[in-house]
Formats: sequence, C-alpha cells, structure tokens
Amino acid sequence: MLGDKERPLYEIKANLFKGLAHPYRIRVLEILSACDEASVAEMLAKTGLEASHLSQHLGVLRRYRLVLSERRASIVYYRLAFPQVAELLRVARQLLSEVLSVSQEQLTSVDDLPIIPTAP
Repeated sequence: MLGDKERPLYEIKANLFKGLAHPYRIRVLEILSACDEASVAEMLAKTGLEASHLSQHLGVLRRYRLVLSERRASIVYYRLAFPQVAELLRVARQLLSEVLSVSQEQLTSVDDLPIIPTAP
C-alpha cells in the first residue's frame, strides 16, 4: 500500500471526502465546529446515536485525520484536528443553500408550464 507521499494528491483528497461521506459524520463535525471540544456523552445526546455507532463514525473521522481525541480519566473528548474543517463545513452549507435555491426556482417554474389534459 502506498503512503501519502507516493499517492496522487487527488486520491488523498478523495479519501478526505470519504471521511465526510456520511450524514452522522457531518453532524459530529458540526457539533465539534461549534465548540472547542465535546465528550462522547455530549455527542451521544446531540446525535441520538447508539454508542457503538458513534464510536464507528468517530473511528472513521480519526482515520481520515479530521478529529483528535483525548482521554481524561474515564471520559474521552474530541475536537477538530484542523480549524479548516469548520470552514469547509461552512462553505459546503453555503453551496448547498445555492443549489437548493436553484432547485426551488426550477420547481417554481414548473407552475408556469401549460396544463396537460388528462386522457379521456
């Protein structure tokens, strides 16, 4: 298996997006973007996930180097590995807003189409 130095940059970027490619991982990153850090218990309460599922998603986020964890006594805290992750989520939200706005405009224009009569 090739290390990051031997792999093309576009492949490394694609893997970064694989780490983002789940709604609950996005939700976890949004939670962490809103604070300095959050405990697993806090994220369980905010996501409504079962502990095992949250653990799997946090593992993926760690593997793709998007979050860092720190154990203090029996509590594990997570934080964003890079502040740019929060910026990426902000830009993605702006882009989504634009895409949905265009879709809404297209849906509105359907109302201007001529009525198609029903078959006799």
